[in-house]
Amino acid sequence: MLKALPTNHDPRLLVGFDTSDDACVYKLRDDLVLIQTVDFFTPIVDDPYKFGQIAAANALSDVYAMGASPMVALNILCIPTCMPPEDVAAILAGGADKVREAGAVIAGGHSVIDPEPKYGLCVSACIDPASIWSNAGAKPGDILVLTKPLGNGIMATAAKRDIITQAEFTQAIESMATLNMYARNGAIKTPVNACTDITGFGFLGHASEMAEASGCTLAFAAKDIPLLDGVYQLSEKGVIPGGTRRNMDYLSPKINFAKDVPAPLIPILYDPQTSGGLLLSVAKVELELLMSNLADAGVSGAVVGDVRPAGRYFIEVY
Repeated sequence: MLKALPTNHDPRLLVGFDTSDDACVYKLRDDLVLIQTVDFFTPIVDDPYKFGQIAAANALSDVYAMGASPMVALNILCIPTCMPPEDVAAILAGGADKVREAGAVIAGGHSVIDPEPKYGLCVSACIDPASIWSNAGAKPGDILVLTKPLGNGIMATAAKRDIITQAEFTQAIESMATLNMYARNGAIKTPVNACTDITGFGFLGHASEMAEASGCTLAFAAKDIPLLDGVYQLSEKGVIPGGTRRNMDYLSPKINFAKDVPAPLIPILYDPQTSGGLLLSVAKVELELLMSNLADAGVSGAVVGDVRPAGRYFIEVY
């Protein structure tokens, strides 16, 4: 989400950047609000169609993290003059197919000439304000559930360096291209106290934003956090993206690791994710229902930790 103005400049802006939430919320009337977000980035895969799918899924995710369904999307496209027209068409087709899968429509967009290709969406949705999810509602005693495995940033780096094959990278590609619509559709049948999606700030970055916004500490069991196949071994070999190191530098004062947390796991928890899963905080009594509803929606949710009263750190990993 673009962070520019303080939320108190207009009372109609109900959610801005104060809590580092996933999208802004603007009041249209007492029973209806507008949710809006924007996201775009450079290619993370070589296939232009897959790039379009992933970029669109990533942008749409912010709306799902607020508990809503996207309605209208606008393309944002930057292309170099040397890019073949068929590649441009493939990027747009991948994005259009994901927007169509989401039940939304592309109503236009804007393109510019740029030395490096970039693609994404501006996405809008409407919802009853009583149904909005936020990252600010986690409560002590809640259980934390993650809906996608971690590590696609490390996997993408390994693929670019030819450390892994494209076949080995496929699982990460498919994970990134999967809409969080399915997790949202399962989870809305359960009371959700807080939610965020896991993207460029990494698992620990977005979790720390939830902890800070909620005034709590989030505690994670290292052994329960799902990882993409092979990513642990890549971390052991030192395949660490620059974004991972930047996240570590910024976030380390907010995080406490138990001494027995395996060293190769730590960079994975900081790893920037593209179109990662949802992190959901629900009351313990609702956990069984949430897991059942996610499974019915075809989503493999993993219980990764719990919410505790605020302590010295925003995050405890044990």
